[in-house]
Amino acid sequence: MQLHELQPSEGSRKERKRKGRGIATGNGKTAGKGHKGQNARSGGGVRPGFEGGQMPIFRRLPKRGFKNPNRTTYAIVNLETLNRFEEGTEVTPELLVESGVVKNEKDGIKILGNGTLDRKLTVKAHKFSGSSKEAIEAAGGTTEVI
Repeated sequence: MQLHELQPSEGSRKERKRKGRGIATGNGKTAGKGHKGQNARSGGGVRPGFEGGQMPIFRRLPKRGFKNPNRTTYAIVNLETLNRFEEGTEVTPELLVESGVVKNEKDGIKILGNGTLDRKLTVKAHKFSGSSKEAIEAAGGTTEVI
């Protein structure tokens, strides 16, 4: 195979439909929109969730409570998962994401005291539970709030 012989695979490239370009194209005159009606008009059509005038489901269902749009959600890391790092390592949010402990950082990382820690680590996170802070310091490590 040579560079000049390269071609896209069959069916992977498709030409767009050119609407309103004459009767012979099959998409001329009304451009596939039929005759008159709401969907034939410019800017026509109905909004998402419209059910033909019937009371839409998002209005039929009861709403309860309050959803805080400014809520902070922390990615949670337990003490036992920190045992995978070597003695004396500085555990940062970047390191946790890089090593796959945390998938995405969300608004920050919180260390919880579940399990036991058996090595000395310097842990940097956005929040610590009381028990996790005690356990890290009992193992000879240090905690730092970012």
